[in-house]
Amino acid sequence: MRIKSHLAELVKQAIVNAQQAGALPAFPLPDVIVERPQKKEWGDFATAAPLKLAREAKRAPLQIAQAIAAHFPADEVVAKTESAPPGFVNIALSDAWVARQVETILAEGAQFGNGEAEPRERINVEYVSANPTGPLTIGSARNAAIGDTLANVLQAAGHEIRREYYVNDAGSQVMHFGASLLATYSQALGRDEKVPEDGYKGAYVVEMGKQFAEQYGDKFLQMSRAQATREIGRIGIDRVVAQARQTLARVGVSFDEWFSEQSLRKGGLFAEVLRILHDKGLTFEKDDATWFAAQALGEQKDAVLIRSPQVIADPELRPTYLASDVAYVWNKLVVRGFDRAIYVLGADHHGDAMRIKAVTRALGLDEKRVVILIYQFVILKRGGEMVAMHKRTGEFVTLDELVDEVGADAVRFMLISQSANTTMDFDLDLAVKQSDENPVYYVQYAHARIASILRHAIELGASSEGGDVALLTHPAELELIREILRLPEVVEAAAARLEPHHLPHYAIELAGVFHSFYRQCRVVSSDPADAAITHARLKLVAAAKNALARTLALMGVRAPESM
Repeated sequence: MRIKSHLAELVKQAIVNAQQAGALPAFPLPDVIVERPQKKEWGDFATAAPLKLAREAKRAPLQIAQAIAAHFPADEVVAKTESAPPGFVNIALSDAWVARQVETILAEGAQFGNGEAEPRERINVEYVSANPTGPLTIGSARNAAIGDTLANVLQAAGHEIRREYYVNDAGSQVMHFGASLLATYSQALGRDEKVPEDGYKGAYVVEMGKQFAEQYGDKFLQMSRAQATREIGRIGIDRVVAQARQTLARVGVSFDEWFSEQSLRKGGLFAEVLRILHDKGLTFEKDDATWFAAQALGEQKDAVLIRSPQVIADPELRPTYLASDVAYVWNKLVVRGFDRAIYVLGADHHGDAMRIKAVTRALGLDEKRVVILIYQFVILKRGGEMVAMHKRTGEFVTLDELVDEVGADAVRFMLISQSANTTMDFDLDLAVKQSDENPVYYVQYAHARIASILRHAIELGASSEGGDVALLTHPAELELIREILRLPEVVEAAAARLEPHHLPHYAIELAGVFHSFYRQCRVVSSDPADAAITHARLKLVAAAKNALARTLALMGVRAPESM
């Protein structure tokens, strides 16, 4: 049962009942929204519908709320309703119904929390997509954690998801990276060569140059500089991408598609989208280059699609990143037919986000089908001091190093623990603490504690079999069940708002409610007189374990059986 939808229908029926009784005048039934109130003492749910009906009903909102509460239909889910100023109807769930939900939670198992999206969409979620010119850093780690968790919650909400990594393996950066590698490769072979000023520097570039010298000998020195730069650049990018696969696997991230930018340049797709833009009058020739008439769509500046051969002689470098963006949007929404395309981009890609939206409109596609999720940067701190990260100079902390230091679970949990809109501090010292201060430890410990309780029960010969959940009447028991029942709402909200940070917040709250229950209610007793409540509480803790495990799984974090 989708409890909020069910309660909304009951509110509508209460309005009808009040109208039929003459307590409210006739007016069309409104859309009713039921939400959690700000304070628990106000009830489990509330609706502000009376505030929106005041003009149509020609009554004060509080009078409307009183009429709705007085004519609320009898239902097993609801214990009571009451009106509250200035015009709310508060709804309290039946404790007996709440207790019975333990059986439903256990029956749903790993599917608990899942929804049935209406409408169900095919969604492409593209994330990480770091330039393949060096190891993944903590900035890419936040992209991975946000994108992968978002894909998980969208799938749990009922959508069909395709996870994608866009590999920028074409264009000028291949040449820049190739020039850098050619220089370090040449150095390794005893040549006097310098890395270009605008090239990539750092120990990893030097190491790759040495590896190529050992593997290929002087092969690239026998080629023209242009050919050598291109070939060694592509080999280097392939190697970086292979390493990225391994690194991301360490934090539980995998993709359905590693989409190559080069593939966009094959099969005539570029020509097709350029023709579409040309037919719409959105391209023009200037300085022997092809331009996108972005100003015609309200953008500040026009932009080059195909560079002039007088400036760029190499045909592979002539299409710009914008040209790739045009083809990529068309590929996602038309060629592959996704209902929505979600891009997870760092704050430094804000200009790209505007550009992608503009080309979507230019192609005559619904702009709402393209969703750009921008996340802010991560400030990595150790001992209160900031750790610098610059890929070209080599002064950065890699994701591999971060995982080595704090573990994959801490990386994933902490990188989604704040809204993507906020710059976050990643405290390395906190991430490794084994105390309640560390949110990852706190949540995982709750799961491990439940697992320990269940093992102890088995040792004593106790089980949940035959447990009567109707015996779960203690306030701490009922509060725990109510908290568990929030998970489907959290998943729904995270998916609808594209806000995965709701999951770690919920996990911390659920763990806290469980710890409170554990302090107040003895679960396993060896006293035969307590056998019935032991069996019932074992069902409850099993349900809590299920909810915690499900929440951790959605975040890509382990649910340990012991700690």
